[in-house]
Amino acid sequence: MHRIAVLALEQSVAFDIGSSTHMFARLADRYEVVVCSPDRRPIPTTGGFTIAPEHGLEVLKDADTVLVPGTHYKPAREGWLEPAVLEALTTTNARRIMSICTGAFVLAAAGLLDGRPATTHWGTTDQFRALYPKVRLNPDVLFIDDGDVLTSAGVAAGIDLCLHVIRSDHGSEVANWIARYCVVPAWRQGGQSQYVDRPVPSYPDTSTALAREWALERLQEPLDLAAMAAQVRMSVRTFTRRFRAETGMSPGQWLAQQRVDRARHLLESTDLPIDQVANHAGFGTGAALRQQLAASIGVSPSAYRQTFRSA
Repeated sequence: MHRIAVLALEQSVAFDIGSSTHMFARLADRYEVVVCSPDRRPIPTTGGFTIAPEHGLEVLKDADTVLVPGTHYKPAREGWLEPAVLEALTTTNARRIMSICTGAFVLAAAGLLDGRPATTHWGTTDQFRALYPKVRLNPDVLFIDDGDVLTSAGVAAGIDLCLHVIRSDHGSEVANWIARYCVVPAWRQGGQSQYVDRPVPSYPDTSTALAREWALERLQEPLDLAAMAAQVRMSVRTFTRRFRAETGMSPGQWLAQQRVDRARHLLESTDLPIDQVANHAGFGTGAALRQQLAASIGVSPSAYRQTFRSA
């Protein structure tokens, strides 16, 4: 059983606490989730209500993962932590520490991000850099996995990070199930932009969704831009523009992502030879699959299968 200790501090973001604890708690046979606060004191949240954690900071000591939700916790916004919180974070035996949104301020105040790449909500970039110049801040991505320390951008990006952690621990099939249960996208790449100041377009009658559904049923076939655009009766130029506006990526990037996801699922759930996995996922050859998998997740198909089939 993997214990996740969620550290709640004053003015924690209610959404971050609720979404993260909900996702991990749905896998109760794999994760134990506990919420703590200094001296078990009640914690006012940004949602206008107060939570009453059942645990104190002592649970951070032997947790497997420590998670810090977004927070308006004043000390971290001023560059310091109260001594008890600082000691708890710097003496934990956790093999993984993660933050959502402005929870990165807490990790930075503890010195846990010095010299590391990290991200936080784009709206706090200037303040963060002024307080913590030693952190290699990248405010243009959804989340960053730096091994034993992981950080994410604001609100919904915390969901992406939690799914990434679940996928890393238990494979894409489990992560996809949680995503379906929570009715959220199963996977958004960590390097995807936070889309600052980019409004959501309104195309009620001209969405590219039907083209995406059509393509998902034919991933093993050669698919080109013109064929996808034809499914929604658009020119290639219009289709490409609207596709990017709706998904945040080009049709080619989206197809590659879906094919990698299909390949990962087959590697985890079947004994098909690598060449057949490549064919079913639309890569054509095992060599193409190896190249794409190495580029996207850094491992070979056989190594990926061995890791998750063994788990």
